[in-house]
Order: sequence, then C-alpha cells, then structure tokens
Amino acid sequence: MSAEIISGTEMRAAILDELRVEVTKMKEQHGVVPGLVTILVGANPASLSYVTLKVKTALGLGFHEIQDDQPEDITEEALLQLIDKYNNDNSIHGILVQLPLPKHINEEKIINAIDPGKDVDGFHPVNLGRMVLGDRDGFLPCTPYGIQEMIIRSGTETSGAETVVVGRSNIVGKPISIMMGQKGEGANSTVTMVHTRTQDLEAHCKRADILIVAAGVPGLVKPEWIKAGATVIDVGVNRIGMSDSGKAILSGDVAFDEAKQIAGKITPVPGGVGPMTIAMLMKNTVKSAKKHIEKA
Repeated sequence: MSAEIISGTEMRAAILDELRVEVTKMKEQHGVVPGLVTILVGANPASLSYVTLKVKTALGLGFHEIQDDQPEDITEEALLQLIDKYNNDNSIHGILVQLPLPKHINEEKIINAIDPGKDVDGFHPVNLGRMVLGDRDGFLPCTPYGIQEMIIRSGTETSGAETVVVGRSNIVGKPISIMMGQKGEGANSTVTMVHTRTQDLEAHCKRADILIVAAGVPGLVKPEWIKAGATVIDVGVNRIGMSDSGKAILSGDVAFDEAKQIAGKITPVPGGVGPMTIAMLMKNTVKSAKKHIEKA
C-alpha cells in the first residue's frame, strides 16, 4: 500500500489563506500592514529565484514589501548601514538578507546586525537561543518550523515517538532535533541526530517512527532503511541533471518511489518541505507585525 503524500504545496496554500485573513483584520482594526524587506546582493540565479518567489508571496498576502537589490561589490559597511536603516523603519517588521553573500562580506556579522525582533528568518543568535530554551516568543528558523508544522498537520503522533534526524546543519538538522525533543505540540519525541559519518546509519534510520532527512545527498536513505508505516520528511533538494527543456531535475535525500511503498506518510521533492519554508517566513512576519501592534 502506497504512503499518504504530505503535500507542502497544499499545506502552504492553507497557511497563506489563514494569514490573508489575519492581515485583513490587522489592516481593518489597527491600520497596520505587515512590512517585509528582502535584500538581495548580486545576481545569483538561485538567490534571485528564491527572492522573487518570496516577494510574490508577500505581495499576494497584502504585505508592504520592499525588494532592495544591491550590487555584488557593495561593501560590508554599506550593507550594515542598510540593515540599520531598516532596523529603525517602523513600517518594516521583517528583514531578510538572502544568503549566500559574496565572499568579501562576513555573513555572521550581517545576520547579527539584524534586529532580533525583525529577524523573521530566525537565524539571529538571540532567536536561536530562545528556540533552544523553548521560548516561542522569538522566531523559529523557517525550514525547521515548516517541518514541524507539516508533521502536526499530517496528524502524525509525536509524543513518545522515536524521531531520527539525518543531518547536523545549523539551518535544519540541529534546530529541528531540538524542537522535536521539547515539550509542546508536534514535539515530546525521543530524538537521535545522525549524519553521514555515523556508524551503521541504516540501523538508526530503521528505528525511526519519524525520519527527517536533511543531509544533502541524493538518494542517501534507501527504502530498506525505513520502518514500515513511518512518517518520512525529505528536506533534500538536489539537482541531479537537466531535462530536455532545460529545467533542473531534482531529487530528495530519500529514494522516493521505493520509499513510498513502505512509509506511512512521506513528503515529495519537489512540492514537500520547500513550499513550507516560505509560508513560515510569512507567518513569522505576521507574528512580528502583531508584536509591533502590542508594543504600540
């Protein structure tokens, strides 16, 4: 029997509908529109594609959206001054600097310069610290936030479940491991974080009731590594070739076609975790605007 497909595309649509209602109420009751600025340095094609989609989504929700494009050779000091300008702009509730940045700019320094109250990407050390402490007053990093939301909305039972996270990146693996082990909805599970250097990776994966794979290795997790009926969240987006029409062929970190015959629930690639990342960015921006209203 084939697994239930957890569609990030469908979940994103539902979340955006919910946010659209909140934005309308915010405008009518408080005269406030969520403000998001996206800063793109240079013209990296992948970064441009991501930013364009974020801008389109924000505008579709009725946000006040600014796309601030900067040249590849902008100095670090000039970029820091730009961030300071938006930190002090009361019409802006979220600041997103698209990564990666050119090599002459220190990414950590730029992220740390963003006001934590406007860090809707959830990468500032203050927000990461709040996440570790289980303080949901800050902003969760968007991809782990989206993963947890998918698990909740799919009806997967997490309390007491064995969760295995394959991957230890600061962006996905580490935060989702912490989040899944905390108290609260979509959590309370027993978490093991593994990676490509783990001995007997297969044995760890086989124990998982919930298997989250974010290693960046196409087809790393074989179908025989999956426990029957497990929920599988495939975070990998790997370009493995080009179609005749010139479109990138994408593969996840899980052998999807075979794995869906064993798993109980599974995310596809594309159309799984990817769409949820942008949805949670928008959710964080609306949350920031609400906090702004509360302070006012």
